[in-house]
Formats: sequence, C-alpha cells, structure tokens
Amino acid sequence: MARIPVIETSGLKIGYTQKGKPQKVVHDSLQLQLFAGELTSLLGLNGAGKSTLLRTICGFQPALDGKIHIKGRLLADYSQSELSRTIGVVLTEKTNAGGITANELVSLGRHPYTGFFGKLNAKDKQIIAESLDAVGMTHKANNYISELSDGERQKIMIAKVLAQQCPVIILDEPTAYLDVTSRIETMSLLHHLAAEQKKAILLSTHDLDLAIQMSDCLWLQKKQQPMMRGTPEDLILSGSLEAFFDKKGIKFDPSTGKLTADKPSVSIAVEGDFNTAYWVGNALIRNGFRPSSEDESNIKIYCYSPDKISLFLPDSNELKTDSIAKLISVIMTQKNRFTKTP
Repeated sequence: MARIPVIETSGLKIGYTQKGKPQKVVHDSLQLQLFAGELTSLLGLNGAGKSTLLRTICGFQPALDGKIHIKGRLLADYSQSELSRTIGVVLTEKTNAGGITANELVSLGRHPYTGFFGKLNAKDKQIIAESLDAVGMTHKANNYISELSDGERQKIMIAKVLAQQCPVIILDEPTAYLDVTSRIETMSLLHHLAAEQKKAILLSTHDLDLAIQMSDCLWLQKKQQPMMRGTPEDLILSGSLEAFFDKKGIKFDPSTGKLTADKPSVSIAVEGDFNTAYWVGNALIRNGFRPSSEDESNIKIYCYSPDKISLFLPDSNELKTDSIAKLISVIMTQKNRFTKTP
C-alpha cells in the first residue's frame, strides 16, 4: 500500500521578494515529501538555503511559486491557529527564558488549545507531564531554565513542541550549540520520537556523521542543483553523497561515511577484530592512508585485539605492535617503502 505523505511540495520555488528588485530565487522545482514515523535530515553548505526552505514549509515566509500540501490541504488554506496545531517549530537560537521553570516553558506548547487566558485544565497538565517524560526530563520539571545545560534546554524545547501535539516537527540545526554527548542524545531522541509517536520530523544539520546514523531520509540541498533525496545508505552506495560533497581538497569516503582531507593515499588492508580494525582504519585515514579490503593491497594489518596488532609488508617479517599509536609510528617510519609499493 502506498504511503501518504504528511507534507508534500510540487514545483516549489523558494527565495525572497524585495521591493523594486527582481526575485532572489534560492531553489526551484522542489518535489519533496515528509512521512509520519520518519526523521529526515536536511544537509547543505552555508548559503544553500536550508533555513529558507524550512521557513517556507512552516509558513513563516511565502513561497515564490509552487504548492505545499499539509495532510492533503494547501498550506495557504490553513489559519494561523490550525497551523500552530499542525507544525511545531524549534529554531536555532539558544533558549534564554531563564526566569521560568521547565514545566512552565513546556506548558506554552498548549497555547494553541488553551485560548486567550491560557488556563490549563487536567488534560493539558497530563499532556505536559507526558511530554516531559517523553524527553526524559520529568526530574527537571521544576528547575529554572537558567539551571539547565544546553542539552537539557534543547530537550525541554522538544517537549514544548510535543505538548503542541503536532503531526509535524521542524527543527533548524537543533544540535548547533551542543557538546558531542548531547548531540547524540538529541538526534537519538528525535529518531525515537518519530518512530514511537509517528511524527514527521524534519531538521537541518551540519552533523554528517549523526545524520547518516540516525536519519531515515536525507535531503541534500546544493545551490543551483536538483535536490537529492533518499535513505543514507542508498545515497552513499549510489555515489550521490560523494558527488554532493565533491570539492577540491575534500573527499567523502563511502566505506566509512566520513569526510576527509583529499590527500594522496596508499591503500592498506585491515582485517581482524572489528572494533580494533575500525579504529585502526580511523587512524590510517587521519595519517593519509586508505583502509581497504585484503585483495586491494599487498600491505596488510591484522588486528587480533587492541593490544595485539600486526603489520605485514611485502617481503618482510610480521611487525608486531601493542597499540594503535605504535602501529602508526611503525607505518610512518616505513612510509617511503609504501610509496614505492605498487
């Protein structure tokens, strides 16, 4: 059975209109779909128009042309009140509402339902409590926002849009100000919420690694080029991600899903214990080598364990090391031999 998108665009043209000046078109002919239960990540370099696209889909700025359908209705047919119960938005800016508690901030998500006076009934309070629980922040409900870490504040902002009970959640760079752990927690939380609560979640991000790991779908936005869309795995295997990041001095490695400095490299086969081999490969990439399969290179590394790693050079005995640091040291001292190896 065909899936029905929650949001769908056709012939969408985005950009700006300035009085007395021609339109500034950022992107056109956009054919996009967002589905319930999926986390979609929008990737693109600065200036590609990611924020413009998000603002247009949210209804914060008008499209230059084309149509946006939300749950089968044109965006233009929604009243502001209806739209606030359909799309929840979390912007890039840090939350500065330090003088209110987490519970009070989340309660603002009920505003589309509480009317002018904002009086919360028992159902509203239950939804607020459930929203805090969904992001794992019940224990911080009575803390002031100023007392929370950046990662905790972001969770509270996500709880606020959950309290809106919107089928669509849109976030503009939700991990921009977060540390590594908080970035992982936030992306994992959003993926979980999309799957468990059947939300259609769209976010923009520069965090390629996490986007590949956590997203059900990627949108690749580049100036003056068609938007590429698909699962991370399909985009990697088709070469679309590699082409998207094609830039002098930068290379996307489809075997690792990482961007690396594009410098001359020698292929080195890496085998053995998976975890050790992965991090050996990481160290090789950093030092200008390319990890590969056994049949691609006659220089080989076998990883028995993190403290037992062997290097095999052509016409040479096994060179044993007890750490990745020592392995790399040996490799660098033998580098001249590598470059001469066919």
